[in-house]
Amino acid sequence: MSKLPKTVLQRPARLPETPVPPIPKVDETKSDVASVQYSAYRTGLSNHRTGLSEHRTSLSEFRTDLSTHRTDLSTERTEMSMRRTGMSFQRTRMSADRTLMSVIRTSLSLISFGFTIFQVFQKLRDAGTLAHAAAPRNFGITLVGLGIAMLVLGIIYHLQFMVGLRRERHAMATEGLIHAESGFPPSMTLITAFILLLVGIAAILSMVFQIGPFF
Repeated sequence: MSKLPKTVLQRPARLPETPVPPIPKVDETKSDVASVQYSAYRTGLSNHRTGLSEHRTSLSEFRTDLSTHRTDLSTERTEMSMRRTGMSFQRTRMSADRTLMSVIRTSLSLISFGFTIFQVFQKLRDAGTLAHAAAPRNFGITLVGLGIAMLVLGIIYHLQFMVGLRRERHAMATEGLIHAESGFPPSMTLITAFILLLVGIAAILSMVFQIGPFF
């Protein structure tokens, strides 16, 4: 977007007050002389009115230039508003990614902590140290399941939010309210969430059915 050049508008100089030509005193007995004097008076009045008209024309041109300048400024402000709105969509998208990252961190903590508890008590039971380890093992499975459920809900919410955001952005671009020149790149946070979801599912399958890569 090219910035408008700085324009300095010069107001026309104030017109000095000129008195109206006085009415001439004529000798009514001399009609020819009186006619000439009145004609000269009318000419003076016409010149006076012409000067006023020229000044009014200059003022009108100045007002027109001011209006044009204000229109240009309004156009520039509208352009800036459109670009700020477009940037707001990008910031909203990044905020949604940060929200999903928080869900990923919480889910990862639940899955890893639950899997660790399960593995510790499973090894203790296999070694004969504990005779009954069902309760802590079930607690570990519950934590992993909770982490997976939280991650699924976070992914669904993120997808719904992004679909709505894209639709709103497309609608505003169609109406000419924003440019929408920058695209929405694939969300690496969402890809990471799907990978973690697969890992969590594999972990809970290994814990429940004792199969899979983590058994």
